[in-house]
Amino acid sequence: MKKSDKPIIVEQVFNTSKTDLWKALTDINEMKKWYFENIPDFKPVKGFKTSFNVVSNGRNFLHKWEVTEVVPGERIAYGWRFEGYSGLSTTDFYIKEEGERVRLILTVTVQEDFPEDIEEFKRESCIGGWNYFINDSLKNYLE
Repeated sequence: MKKSDKPIIVEQVFNTSKTDLWKALTDINEMKKWYFENIPDFKPVKGFKTSFNVVSNGRNFLHKWEVTEVVPGERIAYGWRFEGYSGLSTTDFYIKEEGERVRLILTVTVQEDFPEDIEEFKRESCIGGWNYFINDSLKNYLE
């Protein structure tokens, strides 16, 4: 993915409360159930950092996250880097109430280019991953 790419946006409506969606996005015990089960710790606090490894196609991708913005119950954003690779992206989760339901708007923006020759860093791979996490895994978990 490149800095010049348009942001990736994934939207999903959930039949749940704003409070439950926020908890699923920010509580380590909830996150492990739908997101990454090996996250060692997470706190919805600006400046909080965590890292964990994911193996894909025999390669290690040590995820390095730093929380960059928090509006409790409404929005959380964090930067993603991968140790040993160039690139930086920001993922922003925005929660909007819609009557009895809530809408999650996820926006991924590239700050620094990722290597183009690695499948996991291609735009299509990122879109597929986020569609899975939000539209399948999180939706199934909450509903």
